[in-house]
Amino acid sequence: MHGYTGRILHVDLGSRAWRVDDLQPEIARDYLGGRGLGARILSDMMAPGTDPLSPEAPLIFATGPLTGTKAPTSGRFSLSGRSPLTGTILDTNCGGALGARLKGAGYDALVLTGAASEPTVLRVDEDGVAFESAGELAGCEVGEVTGALTGGRASTSAAVIGSAGERLVKLATIMVDAKRALGRGGMGAVMGSKRLKAVVVTGSGRPSVARPEDLEFFLYEVDKAIAANPVTSTVLPRFGTGMLVGVLGTRGLMPALNYRSDGRDYVEKLSGERLAEEFLVRRSGCWGCAIACGRQTRTAGGEGHGPEYETIWALGANLGIDELEQVVELNYLCNELGLDTISVGGTLAAAIELAEDGAPLPIKRGDFASVRAAIEALAHREGEMGEAAADGALALCEAYGRPDVAMQVKGLELPEYDPRGMQGQGLGYATSNRGGCHLRGNMLGFEVLGTPKLVDRSVVGGKAGLLIVAQHLGAALDSLSLCKFSSFALNEEHYARLYSAITGFDLSGQELLVCGERIWNLERVFNLSAGFTGAEDRLPTRLVEEPNAEGDVVHLEEMLSEYYRFRGWTPEGVPTPDKLARLGLYGS
Repeated sequence: MHGYTGRILHVDLGSRAWRVDDLQPEIARDYLGGRGLGARILSDMMAPGTDPLSPEAPLIFATGPLTGTKAPTSGRFSLSGRSPLTGTILDTNCGGALGARLKGAGYDALVLTGAASEPTVLRVDEDGVAFESAGELAGCEVGEVTGALTGGRASTSAAVIGSAGERLVKLATIMVDAKRALGRGGMGAVMGSKRLKAVVVTGSGRPSVARPEDLEFFLYEVDKAIAANPVTSTVLPRFGTGMLVGVLGTRGLMPALNYRSDGRDYVEKLSGERLAEEFLVRRSGCWGCAIACGRQTRTAGGEGHGPEYETIWALGANLGIDELEQVVELNYLCNELGLDTISVGGTLAAAIELAEDGAPLPIKRGDFASVRAAIEALAHREGEMGEAAADGALALCEAYGRPDVAMQVKGLELPEYDPRGMQGQGLGYATSNRGGCHLRGNMLGFEVLGTPKLVDRSVVGGKAGLLIVAQHLGAALDSLSLCKFSSFALNEEHYARLYSAITGFDLSGQELLVCGERIWNLERVFNLSAGFTGAEDRLPTRLVEEPNAEGDVVHLEEMLSEYYRFRGWTPEGVPTPDKLARLGLYGS
């Protein structure tokens, strides 16, 4: 198999047994890899009602067919499982080099089940696996563990949890090479429940290519398109994702203080331009990426990676903090502890609102010291607030009788794009299979940037169709394992040609989108089987009833009915037997 290795590594951490299964070509063609392959493996292995923190719950690292190839932004991979935070099916993906290392070791996917008897480090290479006691590294934070396990060795990457993951905090991430985060949904807690401190992967092989000459021609075309697009060629390399502070903030689309006000007053102080001018050490890029949107930064207190745009908002405007250096340092802290910065920001913003309404919580708006203390308490499950906040914004607010204060969908804290000014993005939040997420169908291109075209962001009609296309393309990109930033310059035809040249499986752009549709519907079926219904396709009351500064709310009901109809689902949001049959999904 070209592009693929054709091998899936299964590891039982409890028995310390492992085996290698073949990847079936029809599964590769239908689900591509990455997110799609992870969803298929999870659906085959796991009953939807299985506790995400139980030993039998699978944790799946999956590369895509383009991972580790010459395709631009091909350093990504996916991690799939059931989220302990939301209960939904979950895929979270990141860049760095671990995906390319796993492919280089000879595996398309690593499937982990069971639980070790002690804190463990799992090593994976071309020869198979080795189990080591974590020893003194148990209880240590991300940077120290990563340095000890990789030691700067070539062709080696590590996925590591910090204190938060070890304590089963449901906002815990898995940090890759101490820089990139498998961020959303609490998968660090799943890794912690398996007593797995780290996965260390060594591999230097490269996948074979079916049609090298075709690939070189297509690479010339896509590289030219990326170089010609101002977002991928200039804005992201120069300012990183922090450039969105200005792009969205000046339009009133960056909320502040738990979506209670807009963030215009924070734009100048927290901008990507300021980050570049005052704190940037150097740009950094993932494996195989010429865009290099990552930021290596330095403050008076130290040096680290980031922050990204979402983190600048989550730990800045959302908490009332307008000192950029403080935001950068809070980002470093979350990375070290292994915490999802978006969910931490959303949870602490809710805590601030609760405190201002009289709840006895030791946190204050704009107060760096109390926010830092709250993050540390959350990561270590210390004190009343730390224990309650460790399970996320919804659990915290329910504990104080105010679930309406939690800005979340399906239990996942919302990111920064205020949907009251982006109607399509609001529909995207509500219908996301993993909960409140902008990356499951990002409408930024359509509603703000004008790529591939600009539509009126306040209009409701027709948004369902555009969102569905974005959701299918996003699922396909997560499965090919390419960065979504490339889609500012490329379209489904570019990706299909790259896939066809590398794998030898002929695929058109439309067929690629059908793969994305198949993956989306498979995820929906999993969630429905786990007990979710269309009733969970909802937004916080604040966003549909309390207007923003321009007087807008999200008109969700009108868009949702159109969305279900366009998808070929019932009015209750259930895929019809005909839809499942046409996609070749079981249960049809």
